[in-house]
Amino acid sequence: MDGTVLVADDDRTIRTVLTQALTRAGCKVHATSSLTTLMRWVGEGKGDLVISDVIMPDGNGLEMLPKIGQERPGLPVIVISAQNTIMTAIQAAEAEAYDYLPKPFDLPDLMKRAARALETKRRVGRPREVAPPTGGDTQDDLPLVGRTPQMQALYRLVARVMNADLPVLITGESGTGKSLIARAIHDFSDRRSLPFVIATAADMEGVDGPSALVARARGGSILFDEVADLTEEAQGRIVRMLDSFGDSAPRIMATSQTDLMGRMEAGQFRQDLFYRLGGVTVAVPSLRERVDDIPLLAEHFLGRSDRDGSATRRLAEDAMDLIRAYSWPGNVRQLEHTIRRLVVTSSEEVITRAEVEAVLGNQPEIEPLVGGGDGEKLSASVAKHLRRYFDLHGGVLPPPGLYARILREVEMPLIEIALDATGGNQAKCADLLGINRNTLRKKITDLDIRVTRRRKLM
Repeated sequence: MDGTVLVADDDRTIRTVLTQALTRAGCKVHATSSLTTLMRWVGEGKGDLVISDVIMPDGNGLEMLPKIGQERPGLPVIVISAQNTIMTAIQAAEAEAYDYLPKPFDLPDLMKRAARALETKRRVGRPREVAPPTGGDTQDDLPLVGRTPQMQALYRLVARVMNADLPVLITGESGTGKSLIARAIHDFSDRRSLPFVIATAADMEGVDGPSALVARARGGSILFDEVADLTEEAQGRIVRMLDSFGDSAPRIMATSQTDLMGRMEAGQFRQDLFYRLGGVTVAVPSLRERVDDIPLLAEHFLGRSDRDGSATRRLAEDAMDLIRAYSWPGNVRQLEHTIRRLVVTSSEEVITRAEVEAVLGNQPEIEPLVGGGDGEKLSASVAKHLRRYFDLHGGVLPPPGLYARILREVEMPLIEIALDATGGNQAKCADLLGINRNTLRKKITDLDIRVTRRRKLM
């Protein structure tokens, strides 16, 4: 790489790591913990690339993007943020950031993106002002939080489609946040100042129902929530309504927790409506498909309870382990209700594992994704998840470094389970895995696996 990189982050460790990595790659680096200093450097004409955190002691990095665009059109900015929410990803896209990465980021991945930014001449133009959503939702109302690859891919897809003149079909299990995704697409789109209308079955009744619905939307967005539940007659009216659109047509979005293609093939959903709704399909992953986001979400809901006036609560380590291991058939909504109940029923600051067990003991579980009792081979199950991971990127290739990320996802549970099976004896564990003991120790360190006294699996 060749060029000067301006790094702005209030974490000294991150500044040091990025400075060392970029310097070794051949770049000159100026690092600061202040947005004021960063903007002074930009104004002085320094830098060929900016890498900036969002939350800084003296301001918000995203709010600086329009100013950077005014001062230095074409200067690429890579945003890094520990705020792993859909809001951050969409705001970064709105402000025309060159790229966005969640913390903790993969350093080799960031370096490759930095190299591309330095090599690619960015389109010159003034970034749009970042406007807050005008609907009733705020970041506190949107539990669309996650740093897993599945959620980051979802954020990027939503950011790309929010202003595309295409219908959007949002699929996923109940409780995953499909309607919240639809609302976010509207609230950050160019239609944000226009109505967001959730259509009901009653809206499609009568000859004048569809036209009245379109009049209410006034060119904004119409959401058909759980469109598969509509009668065939109502589906037909939607088709005719979509075919009659002229100028100033509203944006159409629909959600479904059922397999619409399967229902269409079974004759239970109109084919013509299926293809009219599926301009872009956004698949929202279930909570058990993004297990690493569960602690983040739990902390998010605990923090919300604090702001609601409840006493400060936190989960004991073994209580969090139990919450992470639960299957959550009701997804994010079930997790939120469970945390709220624990906050109310717990008498101490620390919520214990026993209290979590008491709450979850009255709730349903489902079989694990792998080894669900249907005789499916592990390779077939892994292939299914990999295909879904690629599908979540909406036709765009996943970030580089996929092989290492997948190996890490497999290695960590394999080593943890093997350690449990051998009672924590690393010599036996290494022999079981067929690797050298020193190799096992290195993997335990690299994967940040906690080595505690482990119970041997029966």
